[in-house]
Amino acid sequence: MNQIPMTLRGAEKLREELEELKTVRRPRIIASIAEAREHGDLKENAEYHAAREEQGFCEGRIQEIEAKLSNAQVIDVTKIPHNGRVIFGATVSVLNIDTDEESTYRIVGDDEADFKQNLISVNSPMARGLIGKEADDVVVIKTPGGDVEYEILKVEYL
Repeated sequence: MNQIPMTLRGAEKLREELEELKTVRRPRIIASIAEAREHGDLKENAEYHAAREEQGFCEGRIQEIEAKLSNAQVIDVTKIPHNGRVIFGATVSVLNIDTDEESTYRIVGDDEADFKQNLISVNSPMARGLIGKEADDVVVIKTPGGDVEYEILKVEYL
């Protein structure tokens, strides 16, 4: 499997979720299954089947997170030489030339992306268009609504 780029913060959030699943949710599900078994006939026991289904989802998520963390290439942008170019983990302020609207985005891994929090995936069209550029460059990003021109105002490595 290929290495998955991830910021330090993203890897930490996955580790926290994994810890929660293993130490809180898994034991609670096991207790629910044990309690449901005590109710008798398992064929018609909805509580038992619901708990088993929840257990399957929980175990699947644990495996998924463990696989991602084992293949993660954790990148700490603060330890990379700052040459002014947009790179993975950088925070970029841009100006939409058509609308004069300013936006700030942080380029993160796929699992960390959350557009509402201005965290964009390194694989998004916006991030792919910005990577390698520097302040004062103008980039054209292909969007479903057509091409949009952005001027890069500032590149930060936070």
